[in-house]
Amino acid sequence: MEAFIQSLADFIARHAAWAGLVLGVVTLLESLVLIGAFIPATALMVMAGGLIAAGVLDPVEVVLWCVAGAIIGDAVSFELGRRLGPRALRHPMFKGHRRKVARTRLFNRRYGAASIFIGRFFGPLRAFVPLVAGLLQMRRRTFQLANALSAAVWVLAILAPGYFAAKGLAELEALGEAHLTTIAAITLGGLVIVGLVAREVLRRRVAAGAPPLLAKLRP
Repeated sequence: MEAFIQSLADFIARHAAWAGLVLGVVTLLESLVLIGAFIPATALMVMAGGLIAAGVLDPVEVVLWCVAGAIIGDAVSFELGRRLGPRALRHPMFKGHRRKVARTRLFNRRYGAASIFIGRFFGPLRAFVPLVAGLLQMRRRTFQLANALSAAVWVLAILAPGYFAAKGLAELEALGEAHLTTIAAITLGGLVIVGLVAREVLRRRVAAGAPPLLAKLRP
């Protein structure tokens, strides 16, 4: 799987014109029930965030394709659930996922439409939440509204770490060697402050009669 991710990442980096489409398809597949667990969309999107920061990829194109893929993938799972109905949960294909399905049903009943939004950020449940929402016959309008909003927020949240990490590295490189002394001084100052705070906390614990931490760890 790592080799596949690397080869796909290399393709995206070398063929920027196809990056949005490829990421959109991968995001769609990750949102589909059962097969989503085998699709590395998250890792590729983090990498894409770094390429956006570097100016290699067009941010608008990547975001639009990824949001569209996430919306379509969840919509397909939702419609599949509506067509199959609750009896589908007894199908052999769900035999190895019954615990996830049970948790998702409880999750869906407890939070309603909000479960679509929240479930987007929980890997183990992400692909099952739309399916179960369909099985429970959630209204299409309610689902699609939550689906579209959550897809937009999720895509931006997944792209952000790679984007800001790449931006941070670029800014550090721009500082140059002349500023290394300043960076080292700031880091050392931060460590000193942390040490002083930790010492003050321990002093207060001892003054209050609380046993030292090391004493608690001894057998």
